[in-house]
Amino acid sequence: MITLHIGGVLIYSFSFEQNLTYLMRSSLEPMYVIEGNKIIRAIEVDDHIHIFQLSDYEGKLQIHTFEGNPQVVHDFVIDWFDLHYPLSSFYEMATVDPLLSTVIHDYKGLRLIGIPDLFEALAWGIIGQQVNLTFAYTLKKRLVETYGQTIPFKNHSLSLFPQPATIAELTVDDLLPLQLSQRKSEYLIQVAKRIAEGSLSKAALSSQLESAETQLTSIRGIGPWTANYVLMRCLRYARAFPIDDAGFQNAMKKALCLQDKPSKETIMSYAQHWRGFEAYAVFYLWRTLQA
Repeated sequence: MITLHIGGVLIYSFSFEQNLTYLMRSSLEPMYVIEGNKIIRAIEVDDHIHIFQLSDYEGKLQIHTFEGNPQVVHDFVIDWFDLHYPLSSFYEMATVDPLLSTVIHDYKGLRLIGIPDLFEALAWGIIGQQVNLTFAYTLKKRLVETYGQTIPFKNHSLSLFPQPATIAELTVDDLLPLQLSQRKSEYLIQVAKRIAEGSLSKAALSSQLESAETQLTSIRGIGPWTANYVLMRCLRYARAFPIDDAGFQNAMKKALCLQDKPSKETIMSYAQHWRGFEAYAVFYLWRTLQA
């Protein structure tokens, strides 16, 4: 278990191993490279590219910036791993929860790994609608490799997610060869246009969960599942609850030893105890499917 100092505050409950394991869940993930026990990534912030590496060095999270601004990288890592979140509060609730008590023991130190960029989060949510995880990663990889930027670094090729302005200029016919459906292609282009023109942004979304969800679901192609997925992984609402997520339902099925997926009523009966921590409860239950 690693101890961190973030902004002068001592942060406990961060396991590099647990978070690394989650990040390794698909070999198709294009947004970072894992080399042994090191995570190498490129990000673009304010038109500048930053390249960094994360590793566990003698029980400390080591952030090494190769190119760019170390403070920008530091801030991104805090957001990516949700390091400001008081995980101890979630653990206090989960310790006495019939489903989560064992899970938090097995995956102690796992953070709700996010998607800090709004367009990437929305695109990933749209891509993942009604397809299995492997195919979703395949589509994401194709989109990134076709329309994103590749940064050569040492013996790696680091990828940047496509800019909204790039996708906004495409037609549906441009995206169909990637095996994106016509509707998903339409949704991606529309969302890209909104972000590129400035009518949709993280700053513009309400600070209230319900209002932010309403804003997102007013966009064609963004239903309650996609909205709550984005609210959970990008906007960092601890109360966001993608209850209709197939992976979450399968995790509940596994935890409850059921033959079929549990009903929404059954899920809600357990979720009553998670109020205020729904996002972390979902994320930890997702993790059980990777075991």
